[in-house]
Amino acid sequence: MSGIVGYYGLSANEALVPEGEGAFVDGPVGLANPELSSADGRWTITFDGAIHNRAALRTELAGLGRTFVTDGDAEVVLQAFAQWGGAGFDRLNGQFGLAIWDRDEQRLTLARDHFGIKPIQVCRVPADASGSTFEALLFSSEIRPILASGLYQKTPNERSIYRYLAFGAQDDGTQTFFDGIERLQPGEMLEVDADGIRRSMFTRLREELTELAEKQGRYDGAAATAYKERLDEAVRLRLPAQGSVGVPVSEDPGDSDLANSALAVVVGQVGAQPTPISVRPTADEFKADLRDLVRSQEEPLSTSDGYVQFQVMREAGEHVSVLFDSVGAPTAAAEFSGPSGSLLRRGQSRVTARLKGRKDVPVASLLNAQFVGRFADETFPVEQDSVKKRLLEDLFRNTVPGVLRRQDRNARHFAVETRQPFLDKDLVGFVLGLSDDAITKGGWNTRILRDAMRGALPESVSRRRSDIDPTAAQSEWFMRLKNHFYSIFLSEPFANRPYFKQTDVLHAFEGWIKGSNSVDTMTFWRILNLELWLQEYFDEAPQVDKAKVQAAPKEDVQPNAGKNLDITTERGETVRRYPLRTELFDKGDDLDAKVLPRIDEFFATLSDAGPEHDAAIQGRWYLFISEKIIAITQGRSYFIWDIKVGKPARILSKYVTRTPAGIGLGSPFTMQLAIEEAGLPRVLYAAAGGAVGKAIGRKGLFYELVGNQIAAIDGPTEYSAYPSNVSAKLAPKDPDEVAARLSAGIRARVPAAHKDSFAGTIVMDANDIGRNVLGSDVPDDKSRFEEMFADNPLGQGSEQTPMALVFIQS
Repeated sequence: MSGIVGYYGLSANEALVPEGEGAFVDGPVGLANPELSSADGRWTITFDGAIHNRAALRTELAGLGRTFVTDGDAEVVLQAFAQWGGAGFDRLNGQFGLAIWDRDEQRLTLARDHFGIKPIQVCRVPADASGSTFEALLFSSEIRPILASGLYQKTPNERSIYRYLAFGAQDDGTQTFFDGIERLQPGEMLEVDADGIRRSMFTRLREELTELAEKQGRYDGAAATAYKERLDEAVRLRLPAQGSVGVPVSEDPGDSDLANSALAVVVGQVGAQPTPISVRPTADEFKADLRDLVRSQEEPLSTSDGYVQFQVMREAGEHVSVLFDSVGAPTAAAEFSGPSGSLLRRGQSRVTARLKGRKDVPVASLLNAQFVGRFADETFPVEQDSVKKRLLEDLFRNTVPGVLRRQDRNARHFAVETRQPFLDKDLVGFVLGLSDDAITKGGWNTRILRDAMRGALPESVSRRRSDIDPTAAQSEWFMRLKNHFYSIFLSEPFANRPYFKQTDVLHAFEGWIKGSNSVDTMTFWRILNLELWLQEYFDEAPQVDKAKVQAAPKEDVQPNAGKNLDITTERGETVRRYPLRTELFDKGDDLDAKVLPRIDEFFATLSDAGPEHDAAIQGRWYLFISEKIIAITQGRSYFIWDIKVGKPARILSKYVTRTPAGIGLGSPFTMQLAIEEAGLPRVLYAAAGGAVGKAIGRKGLFYELVGNQIAAIDGPTEYSAYPSNVSAKLAPKDPDEVAARLSAGIRARVPAAHKDSFAGTIVMDANDIGRNVLGSDVPDDKSRFEEMFADNPLGQGSEQTPMALVFIQS
């Protein structure tokens, strides 16, 4: 699907044209894919959309002397503009985003349809630092071409971010999530020429609908019949002349079932047999598509429902050319029962949460206080007195604009055209002129739609239960993917954002998993979606060292990616390290049963590895094993959400210096483990000593004073394999005894040629910053073994190599 792309005020700039989408016209305005020009060459249009009353308008314009040379919608629009100017846009019934260049007046005109089905974004490029004048105006149906132009300096719009996090607001005004990029509002027109930029509404639709909403027209069977007639006509007008038609049919109950099912019936009655488009997204699919979803949407989504639509569009792209959708159906009243009912529901929810012992966690408590303070005056009022005013509010501000944006982005992503019959001026106006109970009676769906389709729909659809929780699927996905989401909240980029309090977000997510707080998944979705959006559009892409990428599980005689088999220590010893890949370890696993067979396999396959390896393993050798897997099997590794963090741990963790090697005790979860292992008095004593040590320039005094191998406590790291990516762990218990037991097992089964040269087992805590021998059965200087691992040859992420056989060569 192509949209409109262009600029005003610059010489031709090819960077603004999407690849393969034509060239710009000459002059101070550039239009990608100009659709056509008038016969005299005065007007040129680029157009995105469909005009549903094209035939009637064409007849009217022909009667006024306008001649046509094409059958397309774009020429009807161009002739309407030539005849009536900007007022001609109000005569259009359809969905459109357009740009018209007037060569004689040297004026560019942009316009967006009445309901905002088709988007237009604009961006002023300032001529100087003051921003008082502009060098260019960039415009596009999508944000991506503006970003690719090289003329816009990307900056997140922090007001939009705050309103999104605090209220779930999106697409509710002119501002986008990119500072300096704005959207045209539904029914808005923008003109730019030598006199500057002017924005105005070309229609009074909102005012007219507001006036209609004051009426309380009689609702009876005749009204339902009249509504059905108007819906039939709205569908008929939107049927494509060519191509197949689809309608989404949800497999899960929800508010849109009635409207989509009604559309399927009407499409079949007035035109063609529609193809049902049905999807059932799974948590694993959601995880696999999540970053593609974020990338394609260009701005954060208010709910993860956008993924259902993402899948619908993908499926539709395989089967149909046009998809009819129920967006705009007057189901906004489904959850509306006036101010008293709304207050009652909120009160019941809070009472239920308290009775279940759930803690109330305000969204603001999860956000950076300074960030919140900057936007303390922001509000997001929601209509609670009038159902029809609420419907209007949802149509133009609260709900529909965001749904339309995600629909447009998804449709473009999968090259599908969409039609929205419920967003028909006549149909919407008819509903708003009726009494309130035409919408609200029945409680869980729109009464007039149900009555209009009586007898045409299966009872299972027309009488859908009202007790379905619309967030159930999202909650199920989040619980299923809690480890993955936890790793994102734990990541370094997230920790460095100026918007969140990472520790509080982690604690709240932990409480949600346990069911101990009242935070809903919508809150976590917005935090997660925003973080992924920031990573996608603002973080520099990490420089990938191809040498460090582990393409596939390696052979035993190969080093991990980016590492070497051999190293010469500071003492002059040359040693060879063979990292061995293992299965993942879990609590209660038999460590010996998983470790010892891997050593057998190494020696069994060595004969096929080549003479170079035969020569390398003639000297004394050791088993080096990560302390992490020992702790896991001993049950000394704990999921974050299973650690009950106390106030001392939350306070003390804030004063710990973090290093690139890991979170250390800089997390309340790891600090809690330290307190439980060493006792709070000793931790406080060590913390005081550590503060003195910092003052006199002596590092590491805290760990010397606290003892109990507290330095070996590890927090979750995003690069570790599951479950270490969502767990914190203590040092292994009795590591010397574990080392001796493993050594005995090795000597009992290793080939005779290597039994006498086996020297023992080393339990190693190693990362890219430092090494620490925690246990061994070898009477030797521990620092000697730490030197052998100076470059940390193991890998416990995708490599899954938590142990190595180390051979002394010289």
